Amino acid sequence: MSAQPPAEPDLPRGIALAWGVAANPQRGPKREMSIERIVDAAVEIADAEGLGAVSMSRVAQSLGYTTMSLYRYVTAKDDLLVLMQEQGIGLPPEPDPDLDPTDWRGRLRSIGRAQLELHRHHPWLLDIPIEGTPVTPNNLAWMDAMLDALSGTPLDQGERVAVILLVTGQLRWQSLIERSYEVAADAAGIDPQAIDDGRSAVLDAFVTAEEFPAVRLAVDAGVFAGEEDPFAFGLERVLDGVAVHIAERAAGAPAAGPPIPPEPDGVTADKRVRDARKAVKEAEKRLRDARKLERQAVREARAKAGRQPD
Repeated sequence: MSAQPPAEPDLPRGIALAWGVAANPQRGPKREMSIERIVDAAVEIADAEGLGAVSMSRVAQSLGYTTMSLYRYVTAKDDLLVLMQEQGIGLPPEPDPDLDPTDWRGRLRSIGRAQLELHRHHPWLLDIPIEGTPVTPNNLAWMDAMLDALSGTPLDQGERVAVILLVTGQLRWQSLIERSYEVAADAAGIDPQAIDDGRSAVLDAFVTAEEFPAVRLAVDAGVFAGEEDPFAFGLERVLDGVAVHIAERAAGAPAAGPPIPPEPDGVTADKRVRDARKAVKEAEKRLRDARKLERQAVREARAKAGRQPD
């Protein structure tokens, strides 16, 4: 007896649309309306104004149709977000032909650069929540590309997925920080370089060797005014750690230990624990206030000393 094919799952409409297995609407505007046009319009709005500006009514208005017309094609905004993300991320880049197929590090770095460019081109992608394992075609294609980059390593399947989470987490953090810089510049209506220059001026003026000796050394070394990319350093150190683990696995070391278990519910609910954590927060606040007073006193003492005659 031949094996029966797996039953087709009952999918949310957005995911079904992404896989191309959703039924087309039976009624609605004629050929001018389509899923593709709806998603194109939504992405255009998000690119220009951010994800918060996207609504079913706004997309319908941009297309010249009623909101109810859209619901015949996309039944909910969440479904629209799924399709927007699919279009926004597209497919991963093909492996660089100049890279050795066994160069897992170079291949992950290449995919990482492509992810950063996606986030710079469509920053609203960062606002779409991560809801577990990807289940749409383009998301899975990116995962497949990263897993394939690790296919020649001694890591087991679970470790490979863990490496992907580690690397993409670093890239997502970098993208969020970069976007925050751009948002601040846009809000101020000035060039991002001017903001960087202003911050450098503040650090140079207020960071003293007496109050912040370690930071002062970094300022004097030109760290905050340098041209080097600190994010690239972070990614390389992540890859360094992966390389060490791969070498250890190749030498016969066991896989990573069991996951750290979550804190039992009873611990969080215990009144003594809650009271102790509240006391810690209050103590931290008092410490911050005390340090603020100390900085003010130092500034006043320095100003007074500067006014004294020689």
